[in-house]
Amino acid sequence: MTSNLDPAIAARLKRSPDGLVPAIAQQYDTGEVLMLGWMDDEALHRTLTTGRCTYWSRSRREYWVKGDTSGHVQHVKSVALDCDADTVLVKVDQVGAACHTGARTCFDEDVLPLGK
Repeated sequence: MTSNLDPAIAARLKRSPDGLVPAIAQQYDTGEVLMLGWMDDEALHRTLTTGRCTYWSRSRREYWVKGDTSGHVQHVKSVALDCDADTVLVKVDQVGAACHTGARTCFDEDVLPLGK
């Protein structure tokens, strides 16, 4: 698939064998980690240019814009690559739940015990 992503950004990305990079969504003002999704070059391009998070669904094999069906929109405030350019951090203003289960975040329900 061809993408409109800036070639300079595309050249920096380190993708998985299936062409994806993990994208962490974080609430911009509180630092709360909301969810993890996957982006290819086109999803990242759409996220950067529309101001709405676009992800690649590995199970459905299609793009999805967060909130288009649920109303739980992610308004993009900033996008950054990590130091290895293999992960994207998207700081968002989350409207409603981020998790498909209806929870605020995908990381509230299954907290693992730490050894002492």
